[in-house]
Amino acid sequence: MSDYLLDTNILILYLRKTPGYLELLDTLAADDTLYISAITRLEIIRGMRDREREATFDVLDSLETIEISIEIADKAGELIRTWRTQGVVLEDADALIAATALEHGLALVTTNAKHFSMPDLVVYQADEQGKLSLRD
Repeated sequence: MSDYLLDTNILILYLRKTPGYLELLDTLAADDTLYISAITRLEIIRGMRDREREATFDVLDSLETIEISIEIADKAGELIRTWRTQGVVLEDADALIAATALEHGLALVTTNAKHFSMPDLVVYQADEQGKLSLRD
């Protein structure tokens, strides 16, 4: 197996107690380390409600957060630039998440595999029930 970088949408579904997502994270964490990008941490905190603060930080603090290094920032910028020349708009957060996974050799777990078209990025698509499939 591989260690995993969780996309923001995976954590949102987990925190909302969406059926299947508690089991998904438990399964992934059983044998591997779960990581998030610092941008994912920002996105989660930005969207939390005051009553969710303690539970949200408990979850965030249980994961390994990868800081945005110069190498990750440079790689994200290159991804945005490269995909733009092909007519694809890549959002800053998605580029940083993809660059983090690529820089650290992590498999990305997301519900939006189409946002991560990079052929050298290992992407697992999660469905509505938290079941994973490897992106083709």
